[in-house]
Amino acid sequence: MKKALSTPKAKALAYHRYPRPGKIEVVPTKPFYTPADLSLAYSPGVAFPCLEIASDVNNVYKYTGRGNTVAVISNGTAVLGLGNIGPEAAKPVMEGKALLFKIFAGLDAFDIEVNETDPHRFVDIVKALAPTFGGVNLEDIKAPECFTIEQGLVGQCGIPVMHDDQHGTAVIVAAAFINALIVQQKEIADVRLAVNGAGAAAIACTNLLVRLGVRRENIVMCDSKGAIRADRANLSAEKAAFATSRPDVHTLADAVRGADAFLGLSVADVLTPEMLASMAPRPIVFALANPNPEIARDAALATRSDLVYATGRSDYPNQINNVLGFPYIFRGALDCRASVINEDMKLAAAHAIAELARKPVTKAVRELYPDEHLVFGAEYILPKAFDRRLLVEVPAAVARAAAETGVAARPLDDLEAYGRRLKKYVSDTDGALRNLIASAAG
Repeated sequence: MKKALSTPKAKALAYHRYPRPGKIEVVPTKPFYTPADLSLAYSPGVAFPCLEIASDVNNVYKYTGRGNTVAVISNGTAVLGLGNIGPEAAKPVMEGKALLFKIFAGLDAFDIEVNETDPHRFVDIVKALAPTFGGVNLEDIKAPECFTIEQGLVGQCGIPVMHDDQHGTAVIVAAAFINALIVQQKEIADVRLAVNGAGAAAIACTNLLVRLGVRRENIVMCDSKGAIRADRANLSAEKAAFATSRPDVHTLADAVRGADAFLGLSVADVLTPEMLASMAPRPIVFALANPNPEIARDAALATRSDLVYATGRSDYPNQINNVLGFPYIFRGALDCRASVINEDMKLAAAHAIAELARKPVTKAVRELYPDEHLVFGAEYILPKAFDRRLLVEVPAAVARAAAETGVAARPLDDLEAYGRRLKKYVSDTDGALRNLIASAAG
């Protein structure tokens, strides 16, 4: 039995099954010990907040948990690297996402797996559910349906909606790109970018990099057929936006030759050492295919000693990890009651994350990662997931951008006080967690 539990599969299955199946539960937030408590929680006392909300729907944020609640919604059509495995099989991932919302940002998240692949019907279902939640995190929905779904929901529900596979990834890529440019001493307006992959994440990342300052004419995007060219027939609108007319570019090898940066959201081992060698001096390589990147780290470093390299893997430096973004983006968006998560809010999050990586690492973070040299540079361009300063810095930046762009129904006028509240939450929850760990160990 011990030998069996030593395998990663056995450990993962045991983790999800014992001591009770699943990873999340619902707990009360109000007293429930006496008949008087129950009369307030339910009938007859519950009628009073119901009537207050009926008279002004915004009172729902005063008397219920809506403002601290996120729906994690999927139809299971693009789960991790596993593909279309269905809504039931997607549930462990959605439960995990709900867990991350709670432990990193204090948000109550509920996983909802929808048995619907028609994008228009999916939109109708989510719209009908929207009054329950303060925000909607779409997850693991395949392209191109995910574009239709997002377009049908953003701005239509009155609450922030974000497809994290697209925009959460884009925010972290943008943050890493900001810092990689600093390390490599390159100007963003001059950077030539090769992108391999043209799915939802690649499109969203590239769009946000354009907003960041990469010039569209300096981008070549490739898919499985090679460079996306303007003379190719039947291009989707998303791909056509990045079609090139350069006569010398037809393949990925053509696209990366002389390029300053490579962004891969595709498949393993497509970027060869020869291609990497052909890139410009001091290149930036984000090889984000999972579980195996477009070029292995060892091969990349053996080919170029002057590069900044990032992957989606946790066992390498510079992990492009969405958990650096989505909990805090939603925290800030919900706290100012933003109606959407717009491009300015995403860029604000990216800049806040990037700036944090340039600050000295705290003692607490160093103790969690004793074997890593966490000093800003080629192997440290993003903060670590357990850097609790993320909860202080990123939501405030998001809330500020929401107010400046006019989408905050409740602008946070005193962002310094908001930051202090978030810092106190970090202190309180970390202290409670330490006590829980000590109790379990004793």
